[in-house]
Amino acid sequence: MITRNIYRCSLALLLMTGFTQAQELYTPRNIKQAIEKGTRTTTGLPGKNYWQNFGKYDVKVQLDPVARTVRGNETILYTNNSPDTLKQLAIRFVNNVHKPNAVRANYASDDYLTSGLKIKSFTLNGKVYEVNSGDWGTVKLGDFGQKILPGTVATLAISWEYPLSVESDRDGMLNASTFYCAYSYPRVSVYDDYNGWDILEHNGRQEFYNGFNDYQFEIAVPKNFVVWATGELQNAAEVLQQPILERFEKSKQSDVAIHVATASEMKEGKVTAQQEWNKWKFKATYVPDFCFSVSDNYIWDAASVDLGTKRVSIQSSYVAGTPDFEQYIGWQQYCIDWFSKNWPGVTYPYPTMTAVQGFADMEYPMMINDSSVPDNFVDARQTADHEIAHTYFPFYMGINETRYGYMDEGWATALEFWIGNAEIGAEKNKELFKDSRVKRYIFDPSTEEDQPLITMTSQLNGLGYGNNAYIKAALSYIALRDYLGDTGFKKALHHYMDLWHGKHPTPWDFFYSINAGAGQNLNWFWKNWYFTNNYIDLKVDNFMQSDNKNTLSIANIGGFAIPFDVLITYADGTLETIHQTPSSWQQNEKRSTVTWASSKKVKKIRLDGGVFMDYTAKDNVWEAVK
Repeated sequence: MITRNIYRCSLALLLMTGFTQAQELYTPRNIKQAIEKGTRTTTGLPGKNYWQNFGKYDVKVQLDPVARTVRGNETILYTNNSPDTLKQLAIRFVNNVHKPNAVRANYASDDYLTSGLKIKSFTLNGKVYEVNSGDWGTVKLGDFGQKILPGTVATLAISWEYPLSVESDRDGMLNASTFYCAYSYPRVSVYDDYNGWDILEHNGRQEFYNGFNDYQFEIAVPKNFVVWATGELQNAAEVLQQPILERFEKSKQSDVAIHVATASEMKEGKVTAQQEWNKWKFKATYVPDFCFSVSDNYIWDAASVDLGTKRVSIQSSYVAGTPDFEQYIGWQQYCIDWFSKNWPGVTYPYPTMTAVQGFADMEYPMMINDSSVPDNFVDARQTADHEIAHTYFPFYMGINETRYGYMDEGWATALEFWIGNAEIGAEKNKELFKDSRVKRYIFDPSTEEDQPLITMTSQLNGLGYGNNAYIKAALSYIALRDYLGDTGFKKALHHYMDLWHGKHPTPWDFFYSINAGAGQNLNWFWKNWYFTNNYIDLKVDNFMQSDNKNTLSIANIGGFAIPFDVLITYADGTLETIHQTPSSWQQNEKRSTVTWASSKKVKKIRLDGGVFMDYTAKDNVWEAVK
């Protein structure tokens, strides 16, 4: 009796140990080291020794619209919160991607290319250095012969200039006298606890990884040029004429769009102060980047949205008469309100949001640069939704997009889908999502499409990059919501966001904090979705009906743990739907059995995954032999 109980306990422990080991996630050596050092944990909490560095930027720039040149001076107070003595310093200037010899993922036209950054002076802690920036790429790791000790503040003073590209992508010239200035200043690259200095070159494809900083920006432009930027305008009364100032201030409390500056007012010089140069001053606190846009011909609309605890200033800047951009104030108001109250259900964290008509379809802190789609408002609005969703991922959450693009693009794509249900209806939105997002992934059988989601974004290109970062990741989040249910999913998501916003989570921090927030070990789900070459492909294997019992056997050829509906048509014409969550695949990811009670004769059965489109849908059907 005692021997038998011991045997049973030993067997149970052995099985539990085997199960736990089977569910352990592959963890890279650098992440393991961070866990061992106590900066990260396997519970999802930031470690007791977690740290990150911080900068205060005081930047003064002058934009010459005729020469298409930005000149600047900046002072950076860089705090080394790490336990390491920094013997080198990495300076990043993403705009050097325009240099002819820059590392790039795609072809560049002559109009895209520029001569890049020119450092005119460089001082570190009062010591002046001769810096040859001609051989710089988008990041430069330099040895300045100084040590930045733990807990100390280094002072950098840099004077520089660079030309704006004629061809606009994420930055550059929008028209002859309108410019979008992103990545427009040299900055200290990220130094973190799992990689040290971030010295990956920006190639124009993968996106960004920036530390949180405070910014004070002064932007000097000629009279009649308006500036829109990250953060809040500090000196509106100094740079705007009185009627424009009054409208702008009124917009901050208005629920309806106000035309702050019209096309005729811009043309007639009735908008800005009429001194030769105006200095526009902006302030942004604890954000990962700063950008601005300048124009003497774009019109200016503004309003605000009341989130209960605060009002957010909403602005748009665009070519007069652009049909979709005339809707942007209302779209932004709805979007920010919906995201704050529904998914992710976290109050919009910033004081402003500005949409600028451009060509990038790109996000920046408190700004978006969207192309116009005047003949398709649904498409245009979907783009606005997606870019504003990036407020949370990557900006609020401090995501390393360069290496882990699925941690931000996947969430933005999922949020785009969920808000779309509210905006245009679930059925129409489902078809739009399938057409615009899912089909180009699932119907492409090339090897690139089946690379594991955990693959670092920096190692991918083409559709393998795009579909991993966007749709496959989004589908994993949509599947997880289905598995946990809305309440459980929101609890888990908020646990992760509460722990990690304003920091720099890795995928493993995400996995473990979601596990903790959900109150269950989801490693089986992460392993299925992130650490395999799975895709979406179910197959009806067999159906049996015996008296009142119906048994449907389903093979998971592709392997992903997806939700799906079993659509049953009975011989009498009645219909029944049985929903299956991803839990169907928890014990066996290759096979599942669905049973239900009914004595009615079954005529047809079809599996429907909704947005989880099947690679070979023709084998998702069973029909009774006639």
